[in-house]
Formats: sequence, structure tokens, C-alpha cells
Amino acid sequence: MAATTSGTAVVTLPSDTQILITREFAAPKHLVYKAWTTPDLIKRWWAGDRGEVTSIDVDLRVGGTWRYVMVAHGGFEVAFHGEYLEIEPNERLVSTEIYEGMPDGQAVNTLTLTEHDGRTTLTVLVQHQTKEHRDAHVDSGMEGGLQEALDHLEQVAVSLT
Repeated sequence: MAATTSGTAVVTLPSDTQILITREFAAPKHLVYKAWTTPDLIKRWWAGDRGEVTSIDVDLRVGGTWRYVMVAHGGFEVAFHGEYLEIEPNERLVSTEIYEGMPDGQAVNTLTLTEHDGRTTLTVLVQHQTKEHRDAHVDSGMEGGLQEALDHLEQVAVSLT
């Protein structure tokens, strides 16, 4: 089994409305993509260590929708949903994302997967509509949960090899 890493995602702010997330995975890109898009696999990584995933809906087609719901350890529900805008299997996925606690803050996420020597670099560019929405996203503590979720995503992808 390939060696995995922990907490290695790099989060930068390329503009006043963008968040860029970059992380390498010890798995080929088709397995990272599979773990990213398959409901039973998403359940294994999306909540990180922060709660229990209670619902995953994925209609993986352009114009299809997705919705993820978890109950956090504090007992409150956290839900996100969106629509798939572009799909290039194993390469690129563009979708909208709305945190249901802040329904006016729609972002567009562009996931890109590149592979070198069986390792995959994942980048997600989160494009918010306003600096206020981007800052609210960053200030929500998203990075801690993101690091945990991506650690689990890598473990799921590696488990598929």
C-alpha cells in the first residue's frame, strides 16, 4: 500500500474572490476521481473526523445535482448542494457549491486531477461571487475540516488500489 500523508493540502487566496486548494495523493487519478464522485466512497471521507455523513446524492451528469449532508459531533446538521457544470471523467469536474447555511453564497468549484508516476495532484479552485463570501468561507474554519477530509479521501483512494 502506498504511503499516505496527512494535513498536506495547501490553501492559497489567488484573488479577492478565489480559494485555491492543492494536494498530492498516493494514488492514480482515476481512483481519486472515483473516490470523489462515488456516493458510497464519499460517505467514507467527506466529513473527515467532524461527524457522520447521513446523506449523499450524486447525479453525475452535466446539469445533474449533488447534495451532501452530515451531522457534526456537536449535533447540528451541515449540508451542501450544487449542480455539475462540466465533467471530464478522471480529469476535471466543474460544479456549483452552496452551503445551505449561507444560501446566497454560491461558489463555482473547478477540480483538476493530474497524475505523475502514479501520484495525483488535486487542485480545486473555488470561485466566489464576492470577497465577502470568500472571506466567510475561509473564516468558517474550512481548512481544518478540509485537511481531515482530504486525508480520508487519500486513504479511500489508496484502499481502492
